Amino acid sequence: MNNNLESLAQQLSAHGNAPVSPEARQQVQQIVEQAPPQALSTGLQDAFNSDQTPPFAQMVSQLFGHANEQQKGGILGALLGGLGGAQHPVVQQAGIDPSAPAQATPQQVEQIAQQAQQQNPGIVGQMSQFYAQHPTLVKSLGGMALAVMLGRMHGSTRH
Repeated sequence: MNNNLESLAQQLSAHGNAPVSPEARQQVQQIVEQAPPQALSTGLQDAFNSDQTPPFAQMVSQLFGHANEQQKGGILGALLGGLGGAQHPVVQQAGIDPSAPAQATPQQVEQIAQQAQQQNPGIVGQMSQFYAQHPTLVKSLGGMALAVMLGRMHGSTRH
């Protein structure tokens, strides 16, 4: 399994930040569904913090765009919590109605995520934990982010 994980991570890194093939997404899906949530969370946090991947806010926005209504509510709720609540001025600036998270656009969520990260760097870890609980969303990340995540997961499984 470790060789397969390492091989897939190398294959994905060749895609850079571009979308990956459906076959690779399927492999990623199988891996993340079987991974312990803590290992997945750690891998995601590395991907969110990596200088080889798009900025954290951009990746959160991308994942939000692939989320269902319930997941969108969780994503927005976690981000707003990182800002101290829905009364934060950036929420009004972004034009988000906190009572209707499914109405928010990925661009609005990117704006909120960017502000949340600036004010509360711990939000990256919180969002990593959220996504570890929703592994079906993870496969929508670009190739390099998936490669960084899998590389970290592979490294943490070695003893």
